[in-house]
Amino acid sequence: MTDDVVLQLDRASAEDLHEVLWLVGEHLAVDATIPPLPHETNERLGRVISTLGRSLGEAAPF
Repeated sequence: MTDDVVLQLDRASAEDLHEVLWLVGEHLAVDATIPPLPHETNERLGRVISTLGRSLGEAAPF
């Protein structure tokens, strides 16, 4: 048995996740405010986070 967690993402969600991780890293590096994301991006990333939480056996925080 393995402890790996594998998610399958649609392309838009994968691109959003990549962009937000890059934004967070870049903005933290220079202590800048992270700009708000478009509503559609927030919705997709919310689904990714929920799926990841379920895969990790965590209950939804809301």
